[in-house]
Amino acid sequence: MPISLVHSQTPYPCTWHSYKRAMHHTIPHHWQAWLQDKGSLTQRLIRASNGHFSVRVVSNEWGIPSPSEAQALNLKPRQKAIIREVELLCHDQVWVCARSIIPHSTLKGRLRLLKSIGTKPLGEVLFKHSNMSRGDLEVTVLKQTHNQQKHWARRSVFYLDSKGVLVTEVFMPPMASILPQDV
Repeated sequence: MPISLVHSQTPYPCTWHSYKRAMHHTIPHHWQAWLQDKGSLTQRLIRASNGHFSVRVVSNEWGIPSPSEAQALNLKPRQKAIIREVELLCHDQVWVCARSIIPHSTLKGRLRLLKSIGTKPLGEVLFKHSNMSRGDLEVTVLKQTHNQQKHWARRSVFYLDSKGVLVTEVFMPPMASILPQDV
C-alpha cells in the first residue's frame, strides 16, 4: 500500500507536536517507546523481526516537499528535493511507512550517495555517518478516512555534516503487538 493511501492528508499533515509537550499523555502507552526512541529504528526492527527485515522502495524521485516539510528543513517554498518513500517490512508485513526529504543542498560531496541507496535502509546510512546529529522528535496521529483507524507517526531532521534530511515514520498496525522494551 503506497504511503499516500495510509491517510487522507497528502502527503503529510501540517500539525506536528514536539514530543516534549503535554501531548505525551494522549499517546497510548504501547506507542510511546517507539515514538520517543532516538536510536536506530532500522536496528530495532531487525531485532524485533529476528532479521526478517527488508525495505521496499515505493518511490525515490525529485519533487516538492509539503509546506510543513519545507519549513522543518528551512527550505524555500517550491524548492525541489529527493522524496523517498519506502515501506519497512518485517516478516513480509509493512510495519513502517517512511518518507524522507533530501534537499538538493544536502547531496554534495560524500552525501551524494543518498541519491540512490536503493533498498538499503536509510537509517543504516544515517547512523553510520561519522558526523550525524538528530533534531527534536515531533509526533502526530493520522486517521484513515474510510475507517478512522489511527496511525501514530514521528519525524525528525537528521544533520549530516550540518546538512538536513527529514525522516518521517508512520507506524502501522502490525507493530502494535510488538513490545518495544523487548526489542
